[in-house]
Amino acid sequence: MNLATMTSVCPDWTLGEIVQAMKSHGYNGLEPRVEWNHRAGIEATMTVNERREARDRLDSEGLKFCCVATGVKMAVADEQQRESQIEALRRYIELAGDIGAPYVRTFGGVHAERDLVLVIDYVADSYRAVMDEAAARSVTVLMETHDHWSASAPVRAVVELVGHECCAVLWDLVHPMRLLERPEITFQNLQGLVRHLHVHDFDYGTEGDMQAVALGAGRYDHQTPLRLLSQAGFDEFCSVEVIHSRGDSADADFVLGQYADKLREYLACS
Repeated sequence: MNLATMTSVCPDWTLGEIVQAMKSHGYNGLEPRVEWNHRAGIEATMTVNERREARDRLDSEGLKFCCVATGVKMAVADEQQRESQIEALRRYIELAGDIGAPYVRTFGGVHAERDLVLVIDYVADSYRAVMDEAAARSVTVLMETHDHWSASAPVRAVVELVGHECCAVLWDLVHPMRLLERPEITFQNLQGLVRHLHVHDFDYGTEGDMQAVALGAGRYDHQTPLRLLSQAGFDEFCSVEVIHSRGDSADADFVLGQYADKLREYLACS
């Protein structure tokens, strides 16, 4: 299993600064979170030359872009907004292809108040609309276990209904557990469909608000899903998704070091 970080861990760092930290802590994948104006500058608005330079910068260090993390939501009920989301996804597929990222992360998002079977049909149609473009760029579009789609069974149902090799799953290890879905159940539901992972640990404040904590210090069991995946031969990227805002005082280097050390500890026990 390979270690990656999202630019949301270090939103104020340049691409060069991120590369140095990745090498220092043993990461070999970078997942840019687009749309949030991170200083690394990986966005759909990049020129062809800027895309090539960013890809070459990572290639020269033996690193790679492993995924483009978007905020695209494929379940949006309004038809005009749906088309807007699909068009945005097409732009991100092009970006991913240009920088050498094999995956693009998407969300389901809020869906219409109707039977879930019908919602799944609708969302699968949304993903089918971009499969030709994804295949042409050798990019796989991932649906994340997140928001209204945190439970694994509906995500599996969408991906299976799309029925295309360029549509798969991003397993955010925490969100199914927030619904009391055991990692063993999530693994069983998603086996064979997972291409990328997100890790981030949480605890809760006195008002019930989620608070990011060091990996292993929170409420959620990361060791079990990592063990199950490792034993099944999963060799893709496990990406740190600790979210910091531009200009805050978070110690990004500490986060990268602590997560890398803990993930290696977990994987060594797998």
